[in-house]
Amino acid sequence: MNATPTRGARTDPSESLHDGYPCALPAHVDVSVIIPTWRRPALLAQCLRAVVTQDFEPARYEIIVCDDGPDDATRETVARFADDAAPRGLAVRYVPVTRTQGPAGARNAGWSTARAPLIAFTDDDTVPDPRWLTAGTRALADGAAAASGTIVVPLPAPPAAPTDYETDASGLACAEFATANAFMTHASLARTGGFDERFTAAWREDSDLQFTLLRAGGVIVRANDAIVIHPVRPARWGVSLAQQKKSQFDALLFKKHRELFRQRIRATPPLLYYAIVGAALVALCAALAARPAIALAAFVVWLALTACFCVQRLRATSRSARHIAEMAWTSALIPFLSIFWRLYGAARFKVLFL
Repeated sequence: MNATPTRGARTDPSESLHDGYPCALPAHVDVSVIIPTWRRPALLAQCLRAVVTQDFEPARYEIIVCDDGPDDATRETVARFADDAAPRGLAVRYVPVTRTQGPAGARNAGWSTARAPLIAFTDDDTVPDPRWLTAGTRALADGAAAASGTIVVPLPAPPAAPTDYETDASGLACAEFATANAFMTHASLARTGGFDERFTAAWREDSDLQFTLLRAGGVIVRANDAIVIHPVRPARWGVSLAQQKKSQFDALLFKKHRELFRQRIRATPPLLYYAIVGAALVALCAALAARPAIALAAFVVWLALTACFCVQRLRATSRSARHIAEMAWTSALIPFLSIFWRLYGAARFKVLFL
């Protein structure tokens, strides 16, 4: 993990052409597709099937898979697609990433070896529309630095209700700029340095790049016809607890882009979380001080606030017994974990962030 921002640097593409299996690369391509991945060969294969069948001339683009945890299954998956695509003139390249951790570093490893003037970013768990590349590159034709495409997140059809996790994941469809579906010029990436590799999770690294581009005077446009489907992956019970760790990167984004953070993210301090944690601390301290009346009152406040939080999360979501039990359990813990990671991020990145 880097103590200071690490950005992508242009390297000689001949240094990492196909990592072990020969491929005759075309002399020039118009767009390089960058796909970071981490030990999900089945999902990656689904994504690659969509990317290799674009309505874009095969010899005019290349696909670079950046493996953030190099493993044989991923390498073999990429090799299989590379062998199938090569006769059509489409280069599919595998880049093992060992220097960094996280999708930001993986994307830097990809675009820094790309041979095209335009870069298309997507993730290994998406399914791009056949016209995705055509629509995305067309959006940059008038000189924009970047374009943000449309992300479709399918949710269960009525009368079935989504889970809290699925509802949260569907928020990606409303993102202003997300690297699950984004196009940029190579020149803009080189000028801004690419992704800040301190964002070691898939959280806020795309907003950081967006804000960096805007502050550099870059124009970001919409490419509404560039569509990717982003299915919600199955998640283990209680997954929302682990997701709270991402809160630390809000502090880093706030430190780097305070005004844009306030304008675009519009994230206010989680007052309900602070109230829940505060009530719990008062109850604990009062109990230790042998003040049972105060301890009981504070406990009742904590219980009421936690119940309100749980009810909020259950609104318009699944009412199955399993899901209700998950919401009750995680609602009791999320405020404590979220506040911990927010304050951890503030300390780690040396910024006043509550």
